[in-house]
Amino acid sequence: MTQTLVLSSVAIAAALATAPLAWRRLELSRAKHPSLRGHSRIARRVAAQVPGYAYDDDLFFAVDGAPPEVAARRRAGFEALSRTFKSRFARSIAATSELRSGLSDLQFTSNYRVPYPFSPLVREHLPTGSFAASTHGVTMTDLDGNLFYDLTGSYGVNLFGTDFYKACIAEGSRRAEALGPVLGTFHPCVASNVQRLKAISGLDEVSFHMSGTEAVMQAVRLARYHTRRSHLVRFCGAYHGWWEDVQPGPGNPVDVRATYTLREMDERSLQVLRKRSDIACVLVNPLQALHPNAGAPGDSSLVDSSRGAGVDRNAYAQWLQQLRKVCSERGIVLILDEIFVGFRLAPGGAQAYFGVQADMVTYGKTLGGGLPIGVLCGRAALMKRFREDRPADICFARGTFNAHPYVMATMNVFLERLQEPDIRAHYDGLDERWNNRAELLNTRLREAGVPVQVANLSSIWTVFYTQPSRYNWMLQYYLRAEGLALSWVGTGRIVFSLAYGDADFEEVARRFVAAAQAMQADGWWWHDESVSNKSIRRGLLREMLAQRWAAALGR
Repeated sequence: MTQTLVLSSVAIAAALATAPLAWRRLELSRAKHPSLRGHSRIARRVAAQVPGYAYDDDLFFAVDGAPPEVAARRRAGFEALSRTFKSRFARSIAATSELRSGLSDLQFTSNYRVPYPFSPLVREHLPTGSFAASTHGVTMTDLDGNLFYDLTGSYGVNLFGTDFYKACIAEGSRRAEALGPVLGTFHPCVASNVQRLKAISGLDEVSFHMSGTEAVMQAVRLARYHTRRSHLVRFCGAYHGWWEDVQPGPGNPVDVRATYTLREMDERSLQVLRKRSDIACVLVNPLQALHPNAGAPGDSSLVDSSRGAGVDRNAYAQWLQQLRKVCSERGIVLILDEIFVGFRLAPGGAQAYFGVQADMVTYGKTLGGGLPIGVLCGRAALMKRFREDRPADICFARGTFNAHPYVMATMNVFLERLQEPDIRAHYDGLDERWNNRAELLNTRLREAGVPVQVANLSSIWTVFYTQPSRYNWMLQYYLRAEGLALSWVGTGRIVFSLAYGDADFEEVARRFVAAAQAMQADGWWWHDESVSNKSIRRGLLREMLAQRWAAALGR
């Protein structure tokens, strides 16, 4: 009897001791995003099971069950586009094809422009040129002499127009010429750059890096170094570079164990931050205001029409303020990753735009005046890389090309020009101007009767679709045929430069609507009323299971 009571008491004590741990674990699970992006280990296992397969020539045009006459229209439209591409873009396509076998980046991007079962036929019949010969204003010209309106934004670098950056680079090269590419010592303009960046960021110190990815890596390393904590928090869908700790999710080959991927704009995430003692820092990419908790939209994942987007600036600003408060209370480092949006939303960046002060801010893209750069600004207490009382305990970070004289001089030109009246004028009524342009295009698309709309965060846009379809990814090719240049992610990310005037935008809108109408006329948006986004995804799951089963049987 006594032994039983003792054992019962031990069991109860053990249960009471582990209950708080179990509850914290449950809180963490509830705060994680329910998608695969929030569960890296599960995502790795699932990604490893997805089979590779391709639609044959017939299924390609009728995978959604379209009747024969619609499939025939699609085929005819596809073949017409193919003839257009191969004749109009012949030199650009030939140069790209020749380069592809020796450039791994190009192999990846050409394979993942569309959902992979469609990719082989698309690569064969709608090859895309990856070369350009020149730029002027808001346009670029390819190797065949075709003029395109540039909607790529050079991945965000091109904020004020290519002519602006050509001038920055030319002037920067002149300023750096006397010193030349001397590394390890600083060009005199570095002092001016540091002062200007401190004023813009509202922070104490600056460090220079060779890319945005490196700047974010250093921010996280310093946060861990000074807090002596292991984990970082990122929010579902946010991009922070391609290094391991910030890319848990489908397809990532590294098993990340020191990263929590939580729900953005969710009280449960704040609760985790309040309770856990292992969190060193929180990473925020303000671009997520356009599509919270969703990944950067690319047409390779456009398998249905569930992509959505929209900005509530006040709500996102309130979220950042709540996050700021909790991080301050818990000694967690708040890092704002402005690599993409920095200087695009306001002269003071996203901090000024959303009204929040971070502990660290990373900049890149446009800040280099057109040349590669990563910058970290932070509070003095967080930027120090050594401990005077423990001299062997350091947080080392150096790079051969950090503070390269030509990059620093070009940055200096950019920062000076950022203060000039003609550049500051771009920010006058910025949101109103770009919101009005988005609404103008949306109105015309609705009037044209096509199932396409756009959403925007200022001059950063994404396209979404209002009717379930397996073929939305085809729109990127119709847009290219109309002379609109897109990056390899297609309609997922459209980035305008602020150099677009009303007449330029009017021409882009006209071509955009014409492309959508041509796609609709070719039957790609035929729709069976019984089809929904959910039924499309279920059908895809059945396809993949059938392919896995066939592979297992050796067929």
